[in-house]
Amino acid sequence: MAQAVEEWYKQMPVITRSYLTAAVVTTIGCSLDIISPYHLYLNPRLVVKQYQFWRLVTNFLYFRKMDLDFLFHMFFLARYCKLLEENSFRGRTADFFYMLLFGATVLTGIVLLGGMIPYLSESFAKIIFLSNSLTFMMVYVWSKQNPFIHMSFLGLFTFTAAYLPWVLLGFSVLVGASAWVDLLGMIAGHAYYFLEDVYPRMTGRRPLKTPSFIKALFADDPVVVARPANVRFAPPPAEELHQD
Repeated sequence: MAQAVEEWYKQMPVITRSYLTAAVVTTIGCSLDIISPYHLYLNPRLVVKQYQFWRLVTNFLYFRKMDLDFLFHMFFLARYCKLLEENSFRGRTADFFYMLLFGATVLTGIVLLGGMIPYLSESFAKIIFLSNSLTFMMVYVWSKQNPFIHMSFLGLFTFTAAYLPWVLLGFSVLVGASAWVDLLGMIAGHAYYFLEDVYPRMTGRRPLKTPSFIKALFADDPVVVARPANVRFAPPPAEELHQD
């Protein structure tokens, strides 16, 4: 059993394995009081005035207390992050990292701007960890790229993947979780899907092209097509045809 889990972990692509490891270690560390969540949550005032820039990253790593909701989100993270990286972004690790960076930036921007809007500021002020939202963004992007896959929810009913985010949103509401968290993930996911897939088809321009300095961070293995040594791609010289 332990060996099977080890093999499963080793076979994960690099971004999925790194994010899952950081999330599990951070959440367990907080549960054991090794790390304090007060040093991790998103606090714009501390970021700007005390230069605690790490909060812009650590708020995406803590998944609250280790309960059933934590297990669900770890499953979503391991499954859909892995599916995206191995399929849609196969051989494009830098592009996948840029997608996550874009999503994290959009989510942070929404929360910061929402905190300035009257009547909504109190709701956004309660959102201090965006890990669940980023996970939900991955689910949304995957569902948009694989809309016709048939799925089942807890064996109760079947639906196509295009409706997966809405099914999970309804489940969150039923179990008493905040719908804002999932909605933010859907907004960030739709922003990425529109700018990366829809807008380029409409205009021929790709606004989310991965910067070269990010591509330089990841060395994706090129796809090499082997060619037999003696295969000719043009007729041999005439003198070779007349040789015995």
